Amino acid sequence: MADGERGRQPGDMRFIGPDDVETQVFDWGMLKWLAEPRVSNSQRFSQGIVVLLPGKGHTRHNHPDVEETLYIVSGRGRQMVEDEHGNRVYRDVAAGDMVHIPISAYHETINTGWEPLKIVATYAPHGPEAFLRTLPDVKILPPGELPS
Repeated sequence: MADGERGRQPGDMRFIGPDDVETQVFDWGMLKWLAEPRVSNSQRFSQGIVVLLPGKGHTRHNHPDVEETLYIVSGRGRQMVEDEHGNRVYRDVAAGDMVHIPISAYHETINTGWEPLKIVATYAPHGPEAFLRTLPDVKILPPGELPS
């Protein structure tokens, strides 16, 4: 289907598809930020698709002054979110589950399945997605280019 048939016009960033944005590739998987200031001029949040490879994931980290949600699209994993006392709370997650990560809370996500774990991640406010671009182990692929 051509872009015009999908309702998207060149330069119209109100309608954004995966081929319209760069891919951030890491050894654990990849990210595509579909809503962020650089892409959609979003002002108060960023949102993207995360794909974690089997057995891989994001080890314990936090995003200072940022709240996050993770919506599990497909696959399964193990999610940790620390509570207000610093206790690590673990849960198994699968398609249809939503995880809320409070402001600055430490968390990690590990793919425990045999297939990719696909997640919609939202940051409010935006910011961590820009930081990820600066990491030494990231490879940035231009829009439309497939990972090899």
